[in-house]
Amino acid sequence: MKPVFLPTSLEELWDTLSRHPEASLYAGGTDLLVKMRSGLVRPSSLLCLERIPELRGVQEHQDHVFIGACTTHRGLLESPLVQEHFPVLAEALRCLGSPQIRNMGTIGGNVVSASPAGDTLPPLYVLHARLELKSKDSSRQMPVRDFIRGPGATVLRPGEILAGIRLEKPGPGWIHHFEKVGQRMALAIALASLAAMIRVSREGLIQEARLAWGSVAPTIAASEALESALVGMPLEESALAGVFPLIQEALSPIDDVRASAAYRRAVSERLVLRLCHVAKGSEECPAPPPRERP
Repeated sequence: MKPVFLPTSLEELWDTLSRHPEASLYAGGTDLLVKMRSGLVRPSSLLCLERIPELRGVQEHQDHVFIGACTTHRGLLESPLVQEHFPVLAEALRCLGSPQIRNMGTIGGNVVSASPAGDTLPPLYVLHARLELKSKDSSRQMPVRDFIRGPGATVLRPGEILAGIRLEKPGPGWIHHFEKVGQRMALAIALASLAAMIRVSREGLIQEARLAWGSVAPTIAASEALESALVGMPLEESALAGVFPLIQEALSPIDDVRASAAYRRAVSERLVLRLCHVAKGSEECPAPPPRERP
């Protein structure tokens, strides 16, 4: 049996880490347990963070909201603050895993796992999330896009944890949208996903755009050049199709058992076209390309 440590305060956590620096940290454990069962990781001991109150909950401040890293996906879905200020994140959480996963899994775990298919990551990119990282003797903040280096790789230092996520309140006038395409309608890993936030003028011209794709690059894919090019364009299919070359420059998908790179590229373009229909509240959105058969 592996020892499992259950600290109930940050002070107790730092003390345990100093005595067991090799321990694997987790909260919900939905990712770690799979890796342990498959033999990908064999930790000598486990250190659970979920009982530390400072790492849980959603706190409102004047211009931002702070989310504790050990807050569950269900807890976020039930938060009026998330529903009101961050609809793009709420949309992603609704299609994340199963009810059981949402009950146990945490947003901090989703971020630290650093999977290109992590459902909360594209919304956190377009929300310009900042992460708070803590160790016994220091605390630092950084944008989420600087935190992830590649699949499963982050800039976390030994003895450091992700303590929480700071989200600036976007304010009124933004269109929020998240959508993912998988091999089935539910309980699916994304073949491609898109999080988008767009502000449109009364004349129907794009004033500001933020877009981020999942599952189409080693990390979340985003492009400042693309976002700048969209400014001043009408939110129409013909105009959006004109930025397809910039979309393709931002992506670097792979072929795997779930989909080909070419399919992921085609889906990523189609998801952008759907934004004009989402903005108008239309149900007649262009459908994703037919799913590939194995």
